Amino acid sequence: MEHGEGDSPPAAEKKGAVEEDDFGYRLFPDRNKKPQSFLVRSLFTFHNRCQLMLRMTLETNPYAQLLLEAMKQSGCTVFNDRHFSCEDCDGCVSGGFDAATSQIVLCQNNIRQQSHMNRVVTHELIHAFDHCRAHVDWFKNVKHLACSEIRAANLSGDCTLMNEIARFKFGLKGHHQTCVRDRAIRSILAVRKISRETAEKAVNEVFDACFNDLEPFGRIPHSKADARRAYRDFQNRDRYNANL
Repeated sequence: MEHGEGDSPPAAEKKGAVEEDDFGYRLFPDRNKKPQSFLVRSLFTFHNRCQLMLRMTLETNPYAQLLLEAMKQSGCTVFNDRHFSCEDCDGCVSGGFDAATSQIVLCQNNIRQQSHMNRVVTHELIHAFDHCRAHVDWFKNVKHLACSEIRAANLSGDCTLMNEIARFKFGLKGHHQTCVRDRAIRSILAVRKISRETAEKAVNEVFDACFNDLEPFGRIPHSKADARRAYRDFQNRDRYNANL
C-alpha cells in the first residue's frame, strides 16, 4: 500500500524485535472488510461527499484529466467505480494506492475540501501512472517506492507555495526540492517499517533522476494554470504523433 498525501506520523522500528511489515495496510482498515451494500453506503454522509468530490475532480481538474488521458494512452484506462474506493482510514492519512488491486483509496473521513481531494487524487494517479508504465516493485524495492513518491510530491501540487505556507514552512532558493524530498521520506516511513536513515538513503540515491522525470506533464505544474497548459501540450503532442 503506497501512502498518499497526508501528515500521518511515521512508523518507527522496534528495537530488539523484527516486526512484520504490513506495507501500510494498517492505515486503511476498510481494505480487509467485506464491502457494504450500496444502500448502506449511501446513508453515510462521508461516503456521499467523497463520491461527489471525486466526480468533480475527475471532470474538472486539469492535473487529474491529464493523468487519466496519459494512462488511457498507455493502455490503462481508469474507471471510477473500479479504480477508486472511498473508505474510512486511520490517523491523518488522506489516500493511498493499493498496487495489489490497482485501486486508489480515498480517505472519506479525512478529506473535507475539494482542493484537498484534487491534490490527493492527483498524487495517487501519479502512483497509478507509474504502476502502469513501469515494472514497479512496490513491496520489495524501496528505491522504486522512493522514486514514485518523489514524482508524486513533485508533480501533484503537494509542494506549492500556498500549501507550504499553510504548513508554516517557508524557504527561498531550493525550497521546492526540499519539500519534495521531505514529503517523499514521510510517505515511505508511513508505509514501511524501516529506519529514517534507510528511507533517506533511498530517496537521495534516486532523487535527481526521479525529480527530473516529469512525465506525463512535461513540466512541474506549480498551479492549475500550469496544469492546463501541460494538458493542452499533451493533447497537441498526441495529435502531432498521430500525424507522423
